[in-house]
Amino acid sequence: MTPSDVNAVLEKAAVPEHSVAFMAAMSDGEPFLVGTYLFIAAEDWLLAVGYPIEDGASSGGFEQALAEALRRTAARDCWAICPELPERLKTYCNSRDQYYILALAAAVSGRLERLAERAAANLTVEAGIAFTPAHRRLWAEFTGRTALPPNVRELYARTESVLQRAPGLSLLNAWGRDGNLAACLLLDAAPHRFTSYLLGAHSRTPYTPYASDLLFREMIRMAKRDGKEYLNLGLGVNDGIRRFKAKWGATPGLSYEMAQWQERAGLREGVGDLMRMLAAMPRESMSKQQFLASLPPQRRFAMLWEIEKNGRRSWIGGTAHFFCYSFERSFRELFEKVDTVLFEGPLDQRSLDQVSEQGRTPGTESPRVADAMTEEDIRRLERVVCGPRGFWARFMGAEHKNPPDVRHLLAHTRHWMAFFSLWTGFLARRGWTQSVDLEAWQLALEMGKAVRGMESIPEQIETLENIPMPRIVNFLRQCRQWDRYIQRNVRAYLKGDVDRMFGTSIEFPTRTELVIHRRDSRFLERMRPCIDQGRCAVFVGSAHMINLRAMLAGAGFRIRRMR
Repeated sequence: MTPSDVNAVLEKAAVPEHSVAFMAAMSDGEPFLVGTYLFIAAEDWLLAVGYPIEDGASSGGFEQALAEALRRTAARDCWAICPELPERLKTYCNSRDQYYILALAAAVSGRLERLAERAAANLTVEAGIAFTPAHRRLWAEFTGRTALPPNVRELYARTESVLQRAPGLSLLNAWGRDGNLAACLLLDAAPHRFTSYLLGAHSRTPYTPYASDLLFREMIRMAKRDGKEYLNLGLGVNDGIRRFKAKWGATPGLSYEMAQWQERAGLREGVGDLMRMLAAMPRESMSKQQFLASLPPQRRFAMLWEIEKNGRRSWIGGTAHFFCYSFERSFRELFEKVDTVLFEGPLDQRSLDQVSEQGRTPGTESPRVADAMTEEDIRRLERVVCGPRGFWARFMGAEHKNPPDVRHLLAHTRHWMAFFSLWTGFLARRGWTQSVDLEAWQLALEMGKAVRGMESIPEQIETLENIPMPRIVNFLRQCRQWDRYIQRNVRAYLKGDVDRMFGTSIEFPTRTELVIHRRDSRFLERMRPCIDQGRCAVFVGSAHMINLRAMLAGAGFRIRRMR
């Protein structure tokens, strides 16, 4: 948003969520306008503020704006706050409340003035933006003894960071003579017509009576001096908070409804899934819960070729190291026809741990990805890999429970370990918890097949060390395209169309001459004794199938894709 856009929003702001800088700092998202409505977005999530900036906007106008915002962002995890949710979002409503408004034209009652004066005899009031150790102690004490909703608790947790990033925010402090912080309010004066009371805390160690009343009186005086029309004291939250706000003369204002939902797949995909589900319905009577629980995320394995020479058949398949579906049924059918199963390298736990240990203990000479990336690059990568974070994400339970430590991986691991760790973290958040080659490895062992790796662990680590750093950096910088990248690749993979998976503007870092083409000759040499004998299944990364098909044909094998 341009400065003029931000100023236009603040000039006609109706709710605290119209404070653009505060919302951007709290959510780590990017604000933008669609018509008269404000939206905050980052990567795959969207927050819609359904309170129009211009008067007289219709609910239909918000629905149109929301549709456009969803089109622009392709968001999956969505939240909306509105005075009244549109019909299609009502079923997703999870919170209803009201904003409490305190008109500044009304005089403070004599009783409240007396209470404030009693506190003023022992306290000094000061406004500022410094979040001191005394503030941290007060915040910890208050949140430790008080039951708070997750969204409010997140406000307390992020106060220190947002103070430095959102002009208009300030702390109103009540200091005791002993230097203790007796009470504090967090205020936002950025909206032109009102000041928002965001949160407050008071200490009980020691307790100073009426410290919060003293700060409320000072908040009213400050707002009047700033020419504000009223105070927005936020939502009612609970009975205790509502009573305190009402005591000062606040009355319910705009209604508040919040919805959380995930945008669903398009109609054609949804209908296709429905038809497949109906076709797979068992004849025996099952409950809906039993039926849904019985459906594994399975697909037919289509990235498979039959190879034959001198009447002896084997098969070669292109794997995906990380994927969103299982191919167990297809692999069981295939392994019934083979005696030996070959993989690029060993996939037992000891071997995997050996690779991981090497990646996490770089030498002093090892380049670090962090040195090649800007702070903006890293912040963007954090948003893509870790997903929604901050106030809204925690409030709605959408924050990833164990996100990768992006900065540590970039700065303290080998470049290939940083890349693979961040990529797998991104895929895991998308539900990609399957590994095609690892699933095949484990199933082959379970079925009693002879299982071998064509490369040793030192050979594989040497290959990883030779992944070019610029390709990794370029791939990480293009992280905003990862969603489209995996969507296209999953469609091609499920069809067995290897040629459509490669050659795009965003190239996977390992698809280089050294990592792919030079190893193709090694793989062909080491699989030859087994495929010459027949009854062998070979699994290599799908990118190797680009050249291996022609190389196998040149070696006298008839090769055809399995349909």
